[in-house]
Amino acid sequence: QVQLEESGGGLVQAGGSLSLSCAASGSIFSINAMGWYRQAPGKQREWVASVTSDGNTNYANSVKGRFAISGDNAKNTVYLQLKSLKPEDTAVYYCYTVRGAMVYWGKGTLVTVSS
Repeated sequence: QVQLEESGGGLVQAGGSLSLSCAASGSIFSINAMGWYRQAPGKQREWVASVTSDGNTNYANSVKGRFAISGDNAKNTVYLQLKSLKPEDTAVYYCYTVRGAMVYWGKGTLVTVSS
């Protein structure tokens, strides 16, 4: 089992910035990738960004150029820097990690962007 604990999030004005972090613990060997999804009110969960264990990053088009994902293998932590935030970025952000065929999820952290 892998446990994920997110931190960060909160309320920010449009155009502002926030940082999220997610620390993994438990059976963290052979983690292939970590990343973030988000779910806005009344909408389906949407993939945001991911980083592989060898540092390759990918982003959803909706956040490319505004969000930055990074990982710290020594701390088993993934970070998401959110910049130039828009009201439509308001969502619960969920950290996930992939280990083999298993996907593990955090409980989520709320990001609210006011206009």
